[in-house]
Amino acid sequence: MTPAQCRAARALIDMTQAELTGHAVVSMSSITDYETGVGMPDLRDPDELQGVLEWAGVEFTDAKRPGVWLRKGE
Repeated sequence: MTPAQCRAARALIDMTQAELTGHAVVSMSSITDYETGVGMPDLRDPDELQGVLEWAGVEFTDAKRPGVWLRKGE
């Protein structure tokens, strides 16, 4: 998951960084740093965030054409 995909996924499901922090075991400052490219996250943080976003109904495209969309029925 790229930082842009993380931002887009949150926007798609109308989830704030604070809400994402509440579901993931990742600090809000880590999410902000990751999404803005300011800091380097712990190696497992993007996987944790992606897992929460997928649980919330987001699907991620592959690395060749990074993107996000809602699963059918969501």
